Amino acid sequence: MKEKVVLAFSGGLDTSFCAIYLGQEKGLEVHSAVANTGGFSKEELDVIEKKAYSLGVKSHKTLDITADYYNKGIRYMVYGNVLRNNTYPISVSSERIFQALSVIEYAKKIGAQYVAHGSTGAGNDQIRFDLAFEVLAPEIKILTPTRDLELTREAEMEYLRNHGVKDNFEKMVYSINQGLWGTSIGGRETLTSNKTLPEDAYPKHLKKQGEETLTLDFLKGQLKAVNGKTYFNPVDAIREVETIGSAWAIGRDMHVGDTIIGIKGRVGFEAAAPMLIIKAHHLLEKHTLTKWQQYWKEQLSNWYGMFLHEAQFLEPVMRDMEKFLESSQENVTGKVIIKLLPYTFQLVGIESDHDLMNSKFGQYGEMNKGWSADDAKGYTKILSNQLKIFYAVNNEK
Repeated sequence: MKEKVVLAFSGGLDTSFCAIYLGQEKGLEVHSAVANTGGFSKEELDVIEKKAYSLGVKSHKTLDITADYYNKGIRYMVYGNVLRNNTYPISVSSERIFQALSVIEYAKKIGAQYVAHGSTGAGNDQIRFDLAFEVLAPEIKILTPTRDLELTREAEMEYLRNHGVKDNFEKMVYSINQGLWGTSIGGRETLTSNKTLPEDAYPKHLKKQGEETLTLDFLKGQLKAVNGKTYFNPVDAIREVETIGSAWAIGRDMHVGDTIIGIKGRVGFEAAAPMLIIKAHHLLEKHTLTKWQQYWKEQLSNWYGMFLHEAQFLEPVMRDMEKFLESSQENVTGKVIIKLLPYTFQLVGIESDHDLMNSKFGQYGEMNKGWSADDAKGYTKILSNQLKIFYAVNNEK
């Protein structure tokens, strides 16, 4: 009997190559599994399944982990307003750990001797998959043909052609990873420092002109309503925001960052829903959280995003940070008004019962109602003591 290998399969170039290579070159019984984090429709999943069987796999499995991904990942990224290098909502990098967790569980379930993925040796994903596999199933061996053979995308396309695979190879020039929390795009231009992606590299395109108002309602930090319509499933709310925002081609950018393996990496992305939701949520927090809540949340959120990006989801400290983030959302409830425009958006304002601007203590730059002029003079005099002492002692400087 042939030994079994479970291949983390997306239907893209790398995993298509792996499916044939592992079956024909290595003589293994290939079982493909696509871990859907919410980026694929039923029709797209059907296409992926048909493709897997056309490449000779023994069986194919769709693992729906969308709810898990939201509850254990996206929710905390929103609480933390997580943007890698203040730019990237770690769309694909946050998905990978959940995909890896589901794939390795499936491999154990069917008694596979091997688990495989299509990551190259020059990126972060190889670490994300390998680390999860190593920690949760050290007895299952890891196979990585694309990494081990050091293949270029052109070499993989040639291999597939030689094995009778007919596909849109021009489209495969770009590596597109689509999920609930955004889409990443890699290609020739992202390997440079001075070029950007062409319009046709993006899966979604501008469909509207003029402007449009979008309202997002949050309840304790979670998105609950879009344009007045309540959603009981936050995933459905995210999808609605994506539909609305992507029609304006919102959320496109290029991310440049430090990889886990120490080199600089550059990738294009489009993420209308994440950018709109995170920026709206952040504005609501500015109105409803205290200064020190915001300060410490920003410090911790930066670490949380970095650890999630760098394959450390299984580190126990992540659970500690999640408890802090969840606690911080107690009063983050209200409506955010946003103006949508082609390729961009403007945060108009918020409405909330917890708005700390709606107090009886004063209006910034206008009237002070909670203290007198003498109170302000005395406060400033005491506040200045430390600096007065320093400059008195060090007068010669």
